[in-house]
Amino acid sequence: MIQVSTYNEQEEKALLDFLKSRHYDYKSTDENEIADIEFINQYNKELDEAEAQIDSGDYLTHDEVKKFFADKKSPFTMVYGPSTMD
Repeated sequence: MIQVSTYNEQEEKALLDFLKSRHYDYKSTDENEIADIEFINQYNKELDEAEAQIDSGDYLTHDEVKKFFADKKSPFTMVYGPSTMD
């Protein structure tokens, strides 16, 4: 499913004409009918939380992860937390 938001009626008409000319199936909805609004809200919340973690320094670089796994026999013992491998 692809969701598209148009900015005005002219843009919406052009898009619908294009879809009709290509025989694409589509369903028009208004903004209040978006079925996955809970999913989108949860996704955005998780992105915000992840960005806050990164901003606070709570991450590992790619090189740190490679070194960690190279030094460990069992990669499943990895503990996530602030980067300390300087």
